Amino acid sequence: MKTLVVTPTYNEAANISELVARLFALDVAGLELLVVDDNSPDGTAAAAEELAADYPDRIHVLRKPGKEGLGPAYVAGFQRALGLGADRIIQMDADLSHPPEYIPEFLERLESHDVVVGSRYVPGGQTDARWGRRRRLLSSTGNLYTRLVSGVRLRDPRSGFKGFRREVLESIGLERLRSRGFVFQTEVASCCQQLGYRIAEVPILFYDRKAGTSKMSLDIIVEALWRLFLVRWYSRGIKRSVRV
Repeated sequence: MKTLVVTPTYNEAANISELVARLFALDVAGLELLVVDDNSPDGTAAAAEELAADYPDRIHVLRKPGKEGLGPAYVAGFQRALGLGADRIIQMDADLSHPPEYIPEFLERLESHDVVVGSRYVPGGQTDARWGRRRRLLSSTGNLYTRLVSGVRLRDPRSGFKGFRREVLESIGLERLRSRGFVFQTEVASCCQQLGYRIAEVPILFYDRKAGTSKMSLDIIVEALWRLFLVRWYSRGIKRSVRV
């Protein structure tokens, strides 16, 4: 069984080496990595291609011609993962906020579920101890707003750490996903919920990034505030694109 980790990157050259080392230290047979680079000016794609020489046929690099955002990067990455024959697809950030060491547990849960979500807000889940009170309040408030507006019943609907069976990504209609920023995570979760897939939330410890700067911007926040209403409305009529 082939497991492929899809990681979108923009200026993550300082983190990619450790991410690769920790991924391939895992006891996971058939594990591969796909780096989807959004035309990083810091040389992230080149760094990933150099690392690929140390792991023949296990690291793939998809260079995008321009910076389009998280959502389009994941859509391109999921499509390439399916084309590479992946049976299980893991999505995670490149900044090491999502510990790769959870992946074996994700794969175990995918034996009995269709989708696995790494959650900060189920019992046992945590956020970085360095977060201050203001940041924790903003996070919990944003999480509640997302759940109420989108109708997604997950405790952590904005999580970017997920695992999918192949047939899930084949059936949700990747080409119709429109979110560009982090609201993309909720859009995918909403599609999976509406299609009746079995979703498991696994508690994780979410860390602050190790190096580099956050990609959060005002435009991304504004998109999330209004697009959540569309996510709820559009997902109501969704049907599986293929028979699974």
